[in-house]
Amino acid sequence: MTATKQTAQVTAVADGTVVTPKGFQAAGVHAGLRYSKKDLGVILCDVPASAAAVYTQSHFQAAPLKVTQASLAVEQKLQAVIVNSACANACTGEQGLRDAYEMRELCAKQFGLALHHVAVASTGVIGEYLPMEKIRAGIEKLVPGATMADAEAFQTAILTTDTVMKRACYQTTVDGKTVTVGGAAKGSGMIHPNMATMLAFITTDANISSAVLHDALRSITDVSFNQITVDGDTSTNDMVVVMASGLAGNDELTPNHPDWEHFYEALRKTCEDLAKQIARDGEGATKLIEVRVRGAKTDDEAKKVAKQIVGSNLVKTAVYGADANWGRIIGAIGYADADVDPDNVDVAIGPIVMLKGSEPQPFSEEEATAYLQQETVVIEVDLHLGDGFGVAWGCDLTYDYVKINASYRT
Repeated sequence: MTATKQTAQVTAVADGTVVTPKGFQAAGVHAGLRYSKKDLGVILCDVPASAAAVYTQSHFQAAPLKVTQASLAVEQKLQAVIVNSACANACTGEQGLRDAYEMRELCAKQFGLALHHVAVASTGVIGEYLPMEKIRAGIEKLVPGATMADAEAFQTAILTTDTVMKRACYQTTVDGKTVTVGGAAKGSGMIHPNMATMLAFITTDANISSAVLHDALRSITDVSFNQITVDGDTSTNDMVVVMASGLAGNDELTPNHPDWEHFYEALRKTCEDLAKQIARDGEGATKLIEVRVRGAKTDDEAKKVAKQIVGSNLVKTAVYGADANWGRIIGAIGYADADVDPDNVDVAIGPIVMLKGSEPQPFSEEEATAYLQQETVVIEVDLHLGDGFGVAWGCDLTYDYVKINASYRT
């Protein structure tokens, strides 16, 4: 029986996946790109789906992104996303672009789709060519299904240095119909999205146009995927793709629809859930850090301050060491691109107030250390300048981060 958790008009589906929305299947196989793990996956929709995507802002956009952009440019619809791990197919010149287009063609042929209804994604080592013989054979082995095992096979196939699979699923009601949003993501290192340093694939059975879906995705990205950071590095490959089958049977969603907020919140929660899982699974991480900033002049400035704090290596190492050094937090606020009154700032770590009106407050070091040893650490800041609010997520910085990245290719 499906387990759910109700929050207002949106329900979290505990065992939901990318195949929970109507019309979607998935698969993942071992094609030989990695030694033993699954490394090639696909999400397939029964019908051409309304689609939207956002991409990394790196100057070095990888070949798969260019192919996906070309597919969406035709009619903003997708029916499949083909994904490989182990090789990013980035900075690979004309050959890399030809290989990405061949991946699209092979997937379209395998499932009887129009070429422009296929998106392509890759993740892994930059500067290496795809082993196309293995890709060709692997695509022929893909047999999508709609079970939990099929979803998990896909989720596993897209991972690189991740230690866990990342999935989320939420449901709501639109026009009396159950509408579902499901998602899968990968991301562990090179996480500092500007959109966006990871891969995320989101499915929904909502009836919604591509244009409206795109606007919703962009605004939600700014408060979810763009508010996480692991190491301050932006990647070449990564993107978020959303596909909407329309099979829930609701009237077409627009911002004027009476149930629009229900759908928007389900999509937002899915993205935020995946974003937080990525932050928690930062390479070598032991803790999730959540920074909440209020009292900024604008929401945008609050988000900038929050991300500055959670991205500070000094803050991250202090959290790893369970050191309640609130001066690291002040240091990060000090160089944030936002207005700050240095004479009126509050800082708290969890329930422990350390700075009030920029005056140090007495606190128990033992209590602070005990709090910082938890798996989730919340830092709260009040700038006392306005009504702006923002949240960002990240992780601690550990010795294992260096070990993982010192041997990434070996």
